[in-house]
Amino acid sequence: MVDVHVVSPEVVTALVPSLSRSLAEQFNVFRVMHHGTHEKQLSNVFAWLLNTGGTHELGETPQRLFLDLVNRALPEKARLASTGYVVAQEVVAPGHEGNPDPESADISDIVLSSPDAAVVVENFGTSDGHGHDYRRYLALGTAGGRDAVVVLLCERHAPHLLRDGWENAVVVTYAEFLTVLRAHVAGEQKWRRLHSDQHVFLRQLFEHFVKGPAAMNTDDTLAFLTAMCETGESARYGRRPRDRVTEEFGELIAAQARRQLEESRALLASVKRALRDFAKSTLMYQVNEMVPAGPVEKVVTRFVGQWEWCVELQRGEAHRTVFLEFGPTAVVQQERTPHKLENPEYSQVFVALESAPEGGVSRLVHTGVRLDEVLSGLHTDDLRLRDAVLAIIDG
Repeated sequence: MVDVHVVSPEVVTALVPSLSRSLAEQFNVFRVMHHGTHEKQLSNVFAWLLNTGGTHELGETPQRLFLDLVNRALPEKARLASTGYVVAQEVVAPGHEGNPDPESADISDIVLSSPDAAVVVENFGTSDGHGHDYRRYLALGTAGGRDAVVVLLCERHAPHLLRDGWENAVVVTYAEFLTVLRAHVAGEQKWRRLHSDQHVFLRQLFEHFVKGPAAMNTDDTLAFLTAMCETGESARYGRRPRDRVTEEFGELIAAQARRQLEESRALLASVKRALRDFAKSTLMYQVNEMVPAGPVEKVVTRFVGQWEWCVELQRGEAHRTVFLEFGPTAVVQQERTPHKLENPEYSQVFVALESAPEGGVSRLVHTGVRLDEVLSGLHTDDLRLRDAVLAIIDG
């Protein structure tokens, strides 16, 4: 059992790389103002960039770079002009005539319009239509016989969430757009000299949404989580009350470690949600197409504490449950299983089989699926989890 009042030198050494990068963090206006936590805030920023007459003084370049990313995902015959669009925000799609309910109406966050073409943009944290009607967005763009494309502008691309028509949308992530814009700005020495204020603002934007440790860079947080597992500290994630555990740990490691613990806990929760969603929408059906007996009947996430980081694939009373486990829960199972893994890789998802009738698990095996892949979104044709589940069922 981990003593919450003691931290071994090995733990400190293991955490130094990720902590040192966080300690080197610089001022960022987006973090200070908590800007970008709501899609409307980010829509304002992106609409400003896409406006060829915007005070960024970059002219049509941001618009052209954005359309280049959109066109890259389209067949050659369907590609649109790269410039010449007027930008509007909060445009109501057809079918909401009258006084639309702002909570449920299909309102495009950004629309780029020209006489011949339109790009209808829905901005959201993940690539998800989140209840909106894709067909209405497309109808908004094609009004008047124009060519049109619907674009999901998002922080994270999660292919398994694209359904109900949204699988036909083009997905552009914040990082993709801002990365190409940053490369352009880096080569514009004269613009940087004449527009120092805009340059500072864009540097802050790039750092926060492309490289920012809290917003986009999950690598350091995953490294921290893996170190916690490998050094015997993962039990902290299952202790309560959480706030007190975090406070005590932070007092021993320092303020930056306190923040990293909370961020890695949030990362665990994000992985769990993404893994659960993929299991419900895709994995369950992949397995049931192949399993000879005992199909998966239900996907459940019911545990707390040290068992919390687990997704159950329940197969009925006559068949043993399969568990998708990661992080601290995988550490506990590694300690309990009679067939221990030699070099467990805690940066990935494990699959375990219920050990009936005594309980616990009889086996724990790697799946080859990394946690950052789960966060980014697994493709519907990714069969690694399915194959791992089938293999452990077959023994």
